[in-house]
Amino acid sequence: MPELFKKPTMGSHLWFIYILSLVFLGFLWYYQWMLGLIMTVFLAFSLYYSYRQELMMINETEEYISTLSYRVKKVGEEALLEMPIGIVLYSEDYAIEWTNPYMNRLKEEDSLVGKSLNELSEDLVLKVKEDNHEIWLPMEDYKFQVLIKKDERLLYFFDRTKQTEIQNLYHNEQTVLGIIFLDNYEEITQAMDDTAKSQINSKVTSILNEWSTEYGIYLKRTSQERFLAVMNQQILNQLEKTKFEILDEVRELISDKNVPLTLSIGIGLGGVSLPNLGELAQSSLDLALGRGGDQVTIKEESGKVRFYGGKTNPMEKRTRVRARVISHAMTQLVRESDKVLIMGHKSPDMDSIGAAIGILKIAQASDVEGRIIMDPEDVDTGVQRLVEEINENEELRSYFVDPDTALDTVTKNTLLVVVDTHKPSMVAEEKLLSKTEHVVVIDHHRRAEEFINHPTLVYMEPYASSTAELVTELLEYQPKNLKLTMLESTALLAGIIVDTKSFTLRTGSRTFDAASYLRSKGADTVLVQKFMKEDLEIYVKRSRLIEHTHIYRDGIAISTGDPGETFGPVVIAQAADTLLTMSGIVASFVISERADNRIGISARSLGDVNVQVIMERMNGGGHLTNAATQLDDSSVEDATSQLKEIIDEYFEGGTSE
Repeated sequence: MPELFKKPTMGSHLWFIYILSLVFLGFLWYYQWMLGLIMTVFLAFSLYYSYRQELMMINETEEYISTLSYRVKKVGEEALLEMPIGIVLYSEDYAIEWTNPYMNRLKEEDSLVGKSLNELSEDLVLKVKEDNHEIWLPMEDYKFQVLIKKDERLLYFFDRTKQTEIQNLYHNEQTVLGIIFLDNYEEITQAMDDTAKSQINSKVTSILNEWSTEYGIYLKRTSQERFLAVMNQQILNQLEKTKFEILDEVRELISDKNVPLTLSIGIGLGGVSLPNLGELAQSSLDLALGRGGDQVTIKEESGKVRFYGGKTNPMEKRTRVRARVISHAMTQLVRESDKVLIMGHKSPDMDSIGAAIGILKIAQASDVEGRIIMDPEDVDTGVQRLVEEINENEELRSYFVDPDTALDTVTKNTLLVVVDTHKPSMVAEEKLLSKTEHVVVIDHHRRAEEFINHPTLVYMEPYASSTAELVTELLEYQPKNLKLTMLESTALLAGIIVDTKSFTLRTGSRTFDAASYLRSKGADTVLVQKFMKEDLEIYVKRSRLIEHTHIYRDGIAISTGDPGETFGPVVIAQAADTLLTMSGIVASFVISERADNRIGISARSLGDVNVQVIMERMNGGGHLTNAATQLDDSSVEDATSQLKEIIDEYFEGGTSE
């Protein structure tokens, strides 16, 4: 205890007063001893009274502090032992050294001392070793927020079970809006009489009403082919567990037709206003339809997208009318621009180059300057012979420029046409997209989450075999003065033939119509075969890839390249195509290192397996039967493990992104 509380003391100001008083008394005793005597008695009494008061104050203070210390100690002990907060001290080897009674009651054990931290929760030791100051931990039926004090080897457990339950309840009750669209209702019913239409309507309405009643969804039909669905997050979770079986039910509704009736659903969710939810739902539906329909797209307010369905080949739903309208719109945009720049994707293939040449002819038909952007350093061996043939043709070669030249010549009034891709990250020169206000996208791939911002015109048809096919149809509606040379028409035909694997995959009646038109313009099929010829060295490399093939699941072939050996994307794709021709193989995946230090994966299927959905899970994309991806900072072994997990989820779980 401080010296202050050992004996009474007086402040310095009192001592100063007493000293002055003594001096004054001295004068009184000297001059008036009687008065001095009286004042001396008064001063003595004053000193005694002050001493007594100070002594009482010190005793009271000591008593108060003693009582307070006891109470604080008592409260501290009770807080440590009785408060509903778990406290655990652990040793250097992560064994429990001490716990308060709350932790013992939680685990219903007399003592946890001496046991590993993993006795409290699996992998707790691993989580404590990591650089975490706070973790959330499930234990039994509880949810704990755990504060980690590494220096003291101390853990605090705060029960957040009720808080979590309230958060989950709030999350589950959030409103979710869905727009349901009958993809090809108009095409299927246009040739039907009123009775047949009524029967179709009745069947569709009945199936959707039963589905909505089963899950507690509010469903309202807003037009012949459109419904509005209102639900909450909990209902959506149940639907995702079933992988939206309603898609299969509607598809099987008309079994006697060559073209089944299919359903697309766009869903918006998140803690936003109802108008914003509606915009999310419409955006999701547009994305689902852009990917070919017969699927569900779920978009969150954060922009994250999940897909379900899309397991059937998209039907040929586009019409000649739409092709003519797009062709005329293209002509108008070309004539209003000062020049036309055309670019495809990086490492262009036959389809990309052929489609670019076709757009160049549209520009020339309107007497507008056109240029094709292609990086001479980014030409794959698969198109090398086509590029060599173009270089020998001086007139056609003069229309090809490199990306740097294009950047120097582009203006705000330039029309930029992107072919065979819609992803900004994949175009030949991404900077061009921000240099002009007029961008046209022409593509045959299913729409992905990544998309070029604010294009002036979009012509995306996932039902087409190739972009070259789409561009060929646009050429048919151009002015009659349009002239295609033999090489130009052959380049377009090569794009169609390569993407359809010589008219065996994704081929519709319109594909043959486009090929017939090109043939009438002088396309040389022999020259196409010359373009498609491969070197013996490439054939041997592809054979080595195929040699390292194993069957993962029934009919799923996975081939992997040796570590350190690189293969070009064309060789990887060709190996996947070759595997698909083998007996019993329904889908093939080829994984290899590439020259750009990335891991390339090419995926192919006969249609029973949607390889696009699988590749999208690995940040890739493509078609139902033809897809690919490239992985950074990975290895062949890691990519193979990741692919197998996604394939397992595809067959056993969901197909969400």
